[in-house]
Amino acid sequence: MPKHLVFHLAVTTAGALIGLTAVSSTAEAAVPPLSHPRIVAHFDRPAGQVAESVVVRPNGSADVGFILSRQVAHVTLGGHVEVLATMPLPADGGVNTPGPGAAAVTGIERTGDGTLYFLYSAGDASLTGLWKLRPGGKPERVAALPAASFLNGLARDDRTGNFYLTDSTQGRVWQVGSHGGTAALWAAGEDLAPTHFFGANGVKVHNGAVWVSNLDRGTILRIPLTEKGTAGPHQVMASGLDSVDDFAFTGRGDQLLAALNVPSKVVLITPGKAGRIVLDESDGLQNTTALAVDGDTVYVASGALTTGGDANLLTAHLGHHD
Repeated sequence: MPKHLVFHLAVTTAGALIGLTAVSSTAEAAVPPLSHPRIVAHFDRPAGQVAESVVVRPNGSADVGFILSRQVAHVTLGGHVEVLATMPLPADGGVNTPGPGAAAVTGIERTGDGTLYFLYSAGDASLTGLWKLRPGGKPERVAALPAASFLNGLARDDRTGNFYLTDSTQGRVWQVGSHGGTAALWAAGEDLAPTHFFGANGVKVHNGAVWVSNLDRGTILRIPLTEKGTAGPHQVMASGLDSVDDFAFTGRGDQLLAALNVPSKVVLITPGKAGRIVLDESDGLQNTTALAVDGDTVYVASGALTTGGDANLLTAHLGHHD
C-alpha cells in the first residue's frame, strides 16, 4: 500500500462536508434516496485490489480498474472477480510515479465491441498513457502521455469517439482521438490544478460539455465543448464537496451523484438545490472512489484506502418513489 497516497488523502481532505452548493439556472425535481444498497463483491484489499473505476457491461456485470494491483478485472453477476490483465511494473518499481508513488491503473471505459480502454500511470514514458484491451487479448498502449502525469479519470464522447483524460498532478484534461494517437492538451487552469495532492480527478462527457471534479478544491466543473471541439469557459457547478472523487449523472438533466472519498459518502446533487447524502458508511462504503449509473441501478466502488477495511462494489436502486 503506498503510504504517500494514504497520507495525502488523510491530511488534505480531513475537513467536514461543508458549504455544499449546486449552481444552475434551472431547478430539477430531486430523485428520491437510493434504496436497497447491497454489496455484490468483496475485493482482496491486502493484494491491492482497490477499485478506482467501474464501467457496466450490457448484462449488468462490471469491469473495474484496480489501482494498487495494476489490474483490469471483471466482476461477474455472482460477484466473482476475474483478472483480465496485470500491467507490468516500470524498472523503478513505480516509486517515481507522480502523486502516490506507485504505478496505478485508474480510469476505465468500454466500447460496444467489448474493448476496454484504461489509464496506466507509472512515472515511465514507455508505460504511462491510454491503453486498450480487446476481449481475450493483451493490453496495448494507444496513446502515450507524459511520465510526469498521474492519469486518473477517463471518459469517452459517444458522438465523436474522443477520449478525455484527467491528469491529477498536473491539473490538466487531455484529449485523445477515437483510435488513439497523439494526446492533445484540451483544458488547464487554476480551477483544475491541485492545491495539495490531486486536482482534476473524475470526468464525464454530458450534455455538450466535459465535466470534471477537483479533489483538493471540492468542486465539479462544467467545460463546454465548442463547435470546433475546443474547451469553452469553465463553470463551477458544485462546491463544498470534501475529497470528491468520481461522479455520475442520474440521467435526469444535470443531476448527478458524487463520491466523497474520505467521508465515505455518496451525495445527490440537483441543480438549484442543497446536496443530499444518499449512501454512507452504514451502507458499506469505505473511501468511495467510483460511480456508474446503468438505468435505475447505481454501482459504487469503495477502496478502503485510509480505512483499511473492506474494499468492495455495491449496487443500489435509483428509485422513483420515497
